Amino acid sequence: MKFFVDTAEIDAIAELNDLGMVDGVTTNPSLIMKSGRDILEVTKEICDLVAGPVSAEVVATEAEAMIAEGRKLAEIAGNIAVKVPLTWDGLKACKVLSGEGRMVNVTLCFSANQAILAAKAGATFISPFIGRLDDINLDGMQLIEDIRTIYDNYGYETQILAASIRTVNHITESARIGADVITAPPAVIKAMAAHPLTDKGLAAFMADWAKTGQKIL
Repeated sequence: MKFFVDTAEIDAIAELNDLGMVDGVTTNPSLIMKSGRDILEVTKEICDLVAGPVSAEVVATEAEAMIAEGRKLAEIAGNIAVKVPLTWDGLKACKVLSGEGRMVNVTLCFSANQAILAAKAGATFISPFIGRLDDINLDGMQLIEDIRTIYDNYGYETQILAASIRTVNHITESARIGADVITAPPAVIKAMAAHPLTDKGLAAFMADWAKTGQKIL
């Protein structure tokens, strides 16, 4: 499974990247706003830091404008994935941009039907939003499973990018089902290392070590 980090914070990306935990980055207008940086500047910096795909989202809502913005964003670096919303206009933009050989991430997917359309439009990635479905008492993980089954049935090459991940369990379940990629905030990725029994065991080891009175260095 590939790990994308869902942030526009350079320091957080660099820390995970140094550990080999970053296969790509996803950004969106909200994350750019949070970073307080110029979109073109911060996206270029991320692209220089990370070898894998970096999703940069259009803000237009009509197809022709999305295409123009997508082409502009794609000029930033060769590893840009143009991010478009799963609307009819977004699908039109996806078809054109993917036809030009550009990576396209179709975002805000909430149904298997939408995922089918994105695959047929040539999307590189489809981003189903797990957490936002859970928020309205629908099963976000079931959507990942449905898309995996459908894509496998027909050999669609679009990669399932599990998004809106809120917990480490979302990552575990996405891996179990067979999502190609997860994108999660840095804090959630780092939380995967935490377990109370690890903490308890380490505390016991350290207590025993202190009793020996020894030092390694």
